Amino acid sequence: MTLFERFDGADVRKLVEDYPLAWVCGGGAADIEASLLPLIGRFDAQGDLVELIGHLMRTNPLHAALLSDPRATILFQGPDSYVSPEHAGLRDWAPTWNYAQIKVRAEVRFDEALTEPSLDLLIDAMEKGRLQPWSKEELGERYHGMLGRIIGFRATVTGLTGKFKLGQDESKEALASILGTLPDAAMTDWMRRFNGGRS
Repeated sequence: MTLFERFDGADVRKLVEDYPLAWVCGGGAADIEASLLPLIGRFDAQGDLVELIGHLMRTNPLHAALLSDPRATILFQGPDSYVSPEHAGLRDWAPTWNYAQIKVRAEVRFDEALTEPSLDLLIDAMEKGRLQPWSKEELGERYHGMLGRIIGFRATVTGLTGKFKLGQDESKEALASILGTLPDAAMTDWMRRFNGGRS
């Protein structure tokens, strides 16, 4: 395991919850289908990701692909930033790109009974903390027409890998300089998370 592949369930949960829009890919290699879909993670008692809940349009080609073969690859991308030698304060330092990502292997099962609950989960997660949270009832009759065009699904996790390249290999001095000069607050927060007492 490389330095950038060391992470835990809490890191996965934060990435999934902070960056819920993921590429869901399915189908054979010759005719792969992929769509960006917002997903809500479910975690077990140990904090590990066990499933993802989502929905998609029935007319989306990914729907047919996953009905034919339920195996999916789901790609989450967290923050990413170009890091210049200027940020590191070193002219003899090579530029790099910091990022956080996870790749989930999953078995997807569509379920009409899950369609409305999947929407409720997503709306609750996205509207939480707003001064005036929106509710689906505000759509009135339009809601039921829209509901018939989508279907909910459950993606059961069968494997997970990740890479969190967040400055763990930098010297303490270069790391401090990057954290002090990089203008991307989300990235520097994640860098601090992965560099503990070094920052």
